[in-house]
Amino acid sequence: MTSLRTLGSSGLTVFPLALGGNVFGWTADEARTFAVLDAYTAAGGNFVDTADSYSSWAPGNEGGESETLIGKWLAARGNRSDVVIATKVGAHPHHKGLSATTIKAAAEESLTRLGTDHIDLYYTHFDDPSVPVEEIITALDQLVKDGKVRAIAASNISAERLRASLDFSEREGLARYVALQPHYNLVSRHTYEGELRDTAARAGLAAVPYYALASGFLTGKYRPGATVDSARAQGASKHLESERGLKVLGALDRIAQDRGAEIATVALAWLAAQPTVAAPIASARTAEQVPALVAVADLALTDGE
Repeated sequence: MTSLRTLGSSGLTVFPLALGGNVFGWTADEARTFAVLDAYTAAGGNFVDTADSYSSWAPGNEGGESETLIGKWLAARGNRSDVVIATKVGAHPHHKGLSATTIKAAAEESLTRLGTDHIDLYYTHFDDPSVPVEEIITALDQLVKDGKVRAIAASNISAERLRASLDFSEREGLARYVALQPHYNLVSRHTYEGELRDTAARAGLAAVPYYALASGFLTGKYRPGATVDSARAQGASKHLESERGLKVLGALDRIAQDRGAEIATVALAWLAAQPTVAAPIASARTAEQVPALVAVADLALTDGE
């Protein structure tokens, strides 16, 4: 039985790998989405991460497709109480920014698409510096008071704005961020380590990093001269052009061979072992990709590794 991790001060306990929903309704259709979610939960997973804007970037989509498919799956399986659902506000084409009215309207639409009466973890997707933190926190606090959100969190926020938000929550006795979703992985450490991580650590926040596999680069399938059929190939393959990327790949190869593990599992295990990290986020387009992700729960790296 995999031990679940506590998400900051929220009281929520989650599997040490969050399943990313960014591909649902984009590169994974309904059948594939259901198969991926089934494989993940069958392996003990209980933490699904999405956003109201997924996947508005795909031709013909307008945002909300991922939430809709997750909602259909929850209804079909009847397992809402077994799954921690995280979604985000602020980037949907029809609900951009973090004004109080936007947060309220976007939350209602997310609840409808997910087919649920509450969101377990609600993130501000991108900070909106044009809105005072006082307005943002007060709006989120109202959702908590109304029972529509269990806990709140932030993503893509500066250390300064994060501190201001936490200070306001504590000063006024309002809902307080319990988690942070930073861009963080083996080839992008500067995006979290330093002031932002220090702030999260001092505040007791749980980190749930996105781009945990660097758009697929840290699965090991991108190699010099290789061609990969993926919607994210261009972003992932750029790491092959740096000395750092190649050195990271070499280290992952060695450890994966020594431990009899998939390269992706090793990359996720490194992330899961870092200070403040509760659960990295990784997505799968097919059920066959899920085992390498959930295996992170059973791989503890040595200090040397």
